[in-house]
Amino acid sequence: MGEPAACPPSAEAGPPVLRLRGITKRFGPLVANDGIDLTLARGEVLALLGENGAGKSTLMSILFGHYRADAGHIEVFGQPLPPGQPRASLAAGIGMVHQHFTLADNLSVLDNVMLGSEPLWQPFSRRAAARARLLDVSARFGLPVAPDARVGSLSVGERQRVEILKALYRGARILILDEPTAVLTPQESEALFHTLAQMVAQGLSIVFISHKLGEVLRVSHRIAVLRQGRLVAEAPARGTTQGQLAQWMVGHAVEVAARSPARAVGAPVCTLDDVRTQALARSAHDALQGVSLTLHAGEIVAIAGVSGNGQVALADVLCGVRAPTGGTATLLGAPLAARPTRLVAQGVARIPEDRHAVGVVGDLPVWENAVSERLSSRWFSRGAFAGFWIRRGVARQHARRVAETFDVRGGGLDAPARSLSGGNMQKLILGRALLPPGDGTQPAPRLIVAHQPTWGLDIGAVTFVQRQLVAARDAGAAVLLISDDLDEVLALGDRVAVMHAGHLSEARPAEGWTREAIGLAMAGADPGGARGSADAAPATVAPAPESDTP
Repeated sequence: MGEPAACPPSAEAGPPVLRLRGITKRFGPLVANDGIDLTLARGEVLALLGENGAGKSTLMSILFGHYRADAGHIEVFGQPLPPGQPRASLAAGIGMVHQHFTLADNLSVLDNVMLGSEPLWQPFSRRAAARARLLDVSARFGLPVAPDARVGSLSVGERQRVEILKALYRGARILILDEPTAVLTPQESEALFHTLAQMVAQGLSIVFISHKLGEVLRVSHRIAVLRQGRLVAEAPARGTTQGQLAQWMVGHAVEVAARSPARAVGAPVCTLDDVRTQALARSAHDALQGVSLTLHAGEIVAIAGVSGNGQVALADVLCGVRAPTGGTATLLGAPLAARPTRLVAQGVARIPEDRHAVGVVGDLPVWENAVSERLSSRWFSRGAFAGFWIRRGVARQHARRVAETFDVRGGGLDAPARSLSGGNMQKLILGRALLPPGDGTQPAPRLIVAHQPTWGLDIGAVTFVQRQLVAARDAGAAVLLISDDLDEVLALGDRVAVMHAGHLSEARPAEGWTREAIGLAMAGADPGGARGSADAAPATVAPAPESDTP
């Protein structure tokens, strides 16, 4: 697959279709937006970048009418936009496609598109006219859909197509796309980029929000960067580098971890042989269908795939949360126990997918969360029963080591974990998983299960997390990285496998995969690797060198 289609140069040089002047928004002492000025031309793609907390979401919420700015004003097509009125934003031609889709799975495509577009007191629904309009919009912008298809039966890419059609159906001329490729396969992403090019060619204007800097440079005409609520940079995409964008976002040069060949891996740490699990009620695909995989010391095996295809089940089995219903799973040559506390004691470290719901107990203080997975160990408890009497002094001392070693910033050890930013919360989870208790004589983790470890983090936190995983690999740990981010998979994985519908492809050296092959496997095709088959020989890898390119 070649480079994704870039949008053509903006053809319109007239007055801007969107103008923001002096937009300021405060939440108590926090200034989320500080005097921001932005414009958007007809037929232009403006990329909006910034770290978590930089003010992007607040600014877009003001534009869409969810928030009312404390100062400043907005003009759309030369007319003032009434503040704090989503209906006024929709009427002005502003549409937004959120990162998490807002569709009813049990309804048809046509029903989803029509929802909210007709008055409640209308005596009957004009479905025939709506169908004709939907098909017209679909054909005009190259977004084919089946109006009668149930949304629950659609792929992720098709669902996103429906979300875009919802906005276009309502007459959107300015489209805000929030992380539009986060859950798409490479082929679906490329199709989206071609669609954006068609939209721009027909005069639509787009605000493109993404953390994938390569995509930003491919599809946008101009880039605006927010940092700490202020607009710190504006530049044309042509001639700008990823390194410049990263530096503008965080205020300093960013170096990231990267994979490099040449170092031999160690002995097997964990082995799955034809492992099967039952599906949970929430997802028919959240089960393993005869998965085989071997994880070796000193390597990172990266698992790519669209979320919901068995990744949760795989992580649950390896962390002892879910017991297999078939096959065998071993850790260091012994049966893998379906008991999380025992696996932690045996050297299994877990970085869960949902840091808020599973990673921490939000109402407990930072120090308790830092030791929560080892409270029953002899280091942090005493008495006749494990965990009966907590050694608070020792636990707080260890929590302080975690905070200092992993640079956890916030309100201190006694602050509730929910008060931490996403990046600092993930650093706390990393420290809890990777830093052994005691006086340093305890061994480091033998197996690390990192499920979406950088999801939703800004580039500075992403870099930190990735470096910790590479350092753990270089120290001899076996690392399983499960990620939706194909760039992360290819950058860190020594071997790469793909999950689809509970099946796992052959784990091959990263150099043996192309983006096209990974994309096909993510969509359910089998590009040369047998589902559920035994592993290929592990790659030989060397410690990752530091790089100046983000």
